[in-house]
Amino acid sequence: MNRMIFVNLPVSDLATARAFYTGLGFTVNETFSDESCTCIVVSDTIFVMLLNHRRFADFITGSVDTDPSRTEVINCLSAESRDEVDELYRNALANGGKPWLDTMEEGPMYGHSFTDPDGHVWEVLYMDMSQV
Repeated sequence: MNRMIFVNLPVSDLATARAFYTGLGFTVNETFSDESCTCIVVSDTIFVMLLNHRRFADFITGSVDTDPSRTEVINCLSAESRDEVDELYRNALANGGKPWLDTMEEGPMYGHSFTDPDGHVWEVLYMDMSQV
C-alpha cells in the first residue's frame, strides 16, 4: 500500500482557501468536501484538508491558533524542475499567497517559499539529482 498524507489546515475563509489552492492547479475531491471542509488533491498520495475553524476544533484539544506571526509547520512539495518551482510560486502569489523567505539556491537545491491566505507556510523544492 502506498502511504498517504493528509495535511489538515484551519482556514478562516473556506471559499478563499479553496480558490487559492485550486489556483495553484490542484483539484478538489468533492466526496470529502462540504460546507465545513474542502479536500484538496495535490497528488495520488497527498491531500490538504482545509477545515473552517469550528470543524478543525473538533479534531484538537485546546484552541485553534490563528496568529499569523507564528509558524506551526512548513509543508514542502517537490518539483520536477526549476521551472515548475517558479510556476507554482507565481501561481501562489497571483492567488493571494505572500512571499515568505528569499529564493533558496544551495548546491543542487532550488526553491521558493510562500504563505497561503491563512499564513500557512509552503515550500516548493527542486533537487538536481545529477549534482548530488
